[in-house]
Amino acid sequence: MESIFHEKQEGSLCAQHCLNNLLQGEYFSPVELSSIAHQLDEEERMRMAEGGVTSEDYRTFLQQPSGNMDDSGFFSIQVISNALKVWGLELILFNSPEYQRLRIDPINERSFICNYKEHWFTVRKLGKQWFNLNSLLTGPELISDTYLALFLAQLQQEGYSIFVVKGDLPDCEADQLLQMIRVQQMHRPKLIGEELAQLKEQRVLQTDLERVLEANDGSGILDEEEEGLQRALALSRQEIDMEDEEADLRRAIQLSMQGSSRNISQDIPQTSGINLSSEELRKRREAYFEKQQQQQQVDPPGQASHPRQRPSTSSGGLGSKLDDAMSEEEMLQAAVTMSLETVKNNLKTERKK
Repeated sequence: MESIFHEKQEGSLCAQHCLNNLLQGEYFSPVELSSIAHQLDEEERMRMAEGGVTSEDYRTFLQQPSGNMDDSGFFSIQVISNALKVWGLELILFNSPEYQRLRIDPINERSFICNYKEHWFTVRKLGKQWFNLNSLLTGPELISDTYLALFLAQLQQEGYSIFVVKGDLPDCEADQLLQMIRVQQMHRPKLIGEELAQLKEQRVLQTDLERVLEANDGSGILDEEEEGLQRALALSRQEIDMEDEEADLRRAIQLSMQGSSRNISQDIPQTSGINLSSEELRKRREAYFEKQQQQQQVDPPGQASHPRQRPSTSSGGLGSKLDDAMSEEEMLQAAVTMSLETVKNNLKTERKK
């Protein structure tokens, strides 16, 4: 494919690209085609002058712009036909009823020139394969023999004028090389406009991506959605920190309570009702001591070397110490409750802020 000459579109010079792609070389330039167009304009002027230079038709003809070229670079079929005559080539209208009656298979031809709305392009056989050499494509497009007739029929339905190029085309490197090998095309070339649009879209996406990355790095300006997300994350972290502080405080208080209870004798029964009243606590202690005394009476003599006696409930006995210990636990529980209430109130206040 690299050996195929393919001029891409520049301005409106599609007629130049069409001729050079057909001949497979830089044979024509805008200056040379303009010279042919001026020559054709002069021939037309001379024919109009035969009717009289003072006639209305002649003055109207002089006021009209050239029909063979314009400032954009467009050239007429007459310019293309005259340019090909230099190489001994002739154009025959493929769409004409006269040519269609010949029923010539398109694959038996060598090349076609197609035109639609002032755009020209070449379809040529190089070696044993057909190629669409449209200058609007990013590269030559391979056309199979079975698809060629359908491709030309589709162009006709779209309003294209198709011309068969008759005559011997000049030798070219691509034709000689492709006589020996056949090429394959995995991906068809895109239109130049589509490729430019795709590149532009890629640049836009790249710019957006860079903007997002810059914002994530903290060096850009975050949009409202990203700012909202950042605020939500900050509030979530703040609430987690508050819950962690509250849990830490509860654990510290629990450890403090455990530390104070270690001073009490291990024989004292553990109660889960720290919030019980002092009267209920006394009743539970008395029931426990009665149970201990009954157990001593049941045990055989001599088994208990130190029989336990029910301690006195006087102010100097163990009962008084238990009362004092339980009173301290009640006071500690009250202090804990007040501390927790204070912490909760402070947390609520912080969250409202």
